[in-house]
Amino acid sequence: MKPVIFLPEAEQEMLEAARYYESQASGLGIDYLSEIERAVVAISESPMTWPILEDELRRRLVRRFPFGILYHIEPKEIIIVAVTHLSRRPGYWRGRI
Repeated sequence: MKPVIFLPEAEQEMLEAARYYESQASGLGIDYLSEIERAVVAISESPMTWPILEDELRRRLVRRFPFGILYHIEPKEIIIVAVTHLSRRPGYWRGRI
């Protein structure tokens, strides 16, 4: 397993989405964070599993929620570039790589 590092912007996106879901229904934000955690563990255990989106950047979809985790595999770690909503602002994260 490789360690996983979130870019600050990706962590902020994740937390903002969790706050939004929690405001919609009690416990939903926690459910969202649990699904993100499950996806991140899967990425850490088997980073080559998910398809390349572009330029060595891979995407793992999140179960139950319309989000994808965009990540880049480095020799010693995995960098989470974005936790992005799948139908909002496509490509906004490109400046992060």
